[in-house]
Amino acid sequence: MARKKNKKPDFDHPDDIAPALVVKNIKRLVIASGRSHRPLAQEVAASLETELVPTEYRTFASGEILTRFEESIRGCDLFLVQSFGPPVNEWLMETLIMLDAAKRASAKRITVVAPYYPYSRQDKKGRGREPISARLVADLLRTAGADRVMSVDLHAAQIQGFFDGPVDHLFAKPVLEEYFERTLSADDRAKLTVVSPDTGRVRVADRWSDSLDAPLAIIHKRRDPNVANQVTVNEIVGNVHGRVCLLVDDMIDTGGTIVKAAQALKANGAERVIVAATHAIFSDPAPERLQDGSVDEVVVTDTVPLGPEKRFDTLTVLPIAPLLARAIHEVFEDGSVTSMFDGQA
Repeated sequence: MARKKNKKPDFDHPDDIAPALVVKNIKRLVIASGRSHRPLAQEVAASLETELVPTEYRTFASGEILTRFEESIRGCDLFLVQSFGPPVNEWLMETLIMLDAAKRASAKRITVVAPYYPYSRQDKKGRGREPISARLVADLLRTAGADRVMSVDLHAAQIQGFFDGPVDHLFAKPVLEEYFERTLSADDRAKLTVVSPDTGRVRVADRWSDSLDAPLAIIHKRRDPNVANQVTVNEIVGNVHGRVCLLVDDMIDTGGTIVKAAQALKANGAERVIVAATHAIFSDPAPERLQDGSVDEVVVTDTVPLGPEKRFDTLTVLPIAPLLARAIHEVFEDGSVTSMFDGQA
């Protein structure tokens, strides 16, 4: 018996195509959040005129974590917002579990929005037999299901190369700079000097110097590799006498580096010292140290949650959510994140 050939549908005109055969590929933006900094995630979602996807979180008596998305995320473009303040290891594990849940729920693309990247200071081997934990974190995120990573002011730019996929490196400089342009008087602007707290931040401070049209000074310091969080300031390169000094850094942890730098600037005749940093980790005793008389003002962003116990009178916290929301919008719409920073990203 002759085999029957499969007859192809006879469509003479595109309008004759059955509606059931027309597939509409509509992109869907979904914002999810871990528990580390939900207020920030809610602000990001609000800026994008959406809401966080309902999510169930459980921490069992043994310490194990369970997360579950309470509505379908199949085929969506998921942005998981999770900052990594303390306890960093718990939030990292929660992120990995949420990534696994999202991957198994058939999300089309998953982007981890980590305003502060965990273990970013362990980006290289300082001594023998040390780990490169920043690379390990990148491997964990990728293995768990992340297709893309978005972060603000990475401690080391090479971390972008640790992740096997796109990395959107955002800068908080426009947010901080707008604040200073708005609040500094004309007299302060005329006497402004941008200061790098160490040689590792010179490139960043140089960009600030160009943007604010202010001279640059550099503090040379030495750190004992065998003693954590202890710094010795040696000398200041540049003129700071009678100047309003703007100390710029990517993060403040225990505050030792910044306070010693501020003290050195005041000892060399600085009129005022203003500190600007992106990530306010503020591990004890940072809040107490930063109230030292050598520091006139501290300006940070809210990439990391700051409880009332870590706030003080001379602290100003700027919102980072609008920057994150704009970057998410550009990624979702296949736009340009680089254009947000005049081609520097």
